[in-house]
Amino acid sequence: MELDTIAAEVLSPLGYVVLEASIRSSGRQPRVLVRIERADEAPVTVADLQRASYALGHELERLDPIAGRYLLELESPGAERPLLTARHFERFLGLKAKVRSPEGNFTGRIQGVHEGRVTFRLDTEEERTLELGRFKANLAEWPQTPR
Repeated sequence: MELDTIAAEVLSPLGYVVLEASIRSSGRQPRVLVRIERADEAPVTVADLQRASYALGHELERLDPIAGRYLLELESPGAERPLLTARHFERFLGLKAKVRSPEGNFTGRIQGVHEGRVTFRLDTEEERTLELGRFKANLAEWPQTPR
């Protein structure tokens, strides 16, 4: 079973959404990094991270999908938050995003989301519209108040 599937199955019933789950090599032991957000879109608290870490840690010990020792780290999305779904783009409408696409990389302000497509406005006032799932994006700025 894949790490992201395990994490989602454990954390979804607790009210969390898994944004990213990966194993990274660093030093002597691998680092298991899981980024979560709350399903109710409230800010992730330290208590949320503790609760999620405890639940996921126990399930990983039970299933033992990773050979040897590893370090489990749970994080909130942070300043370079990945934008994966239409709802993510809607939540952060008006903010800048770093976009990587087959058509080229750019930074643009999120202008709108419609029928599975996201429109960005670049600093040059040019607009680019891309289909969800055909590009990767992260926030390039953080909102002054939680969204």
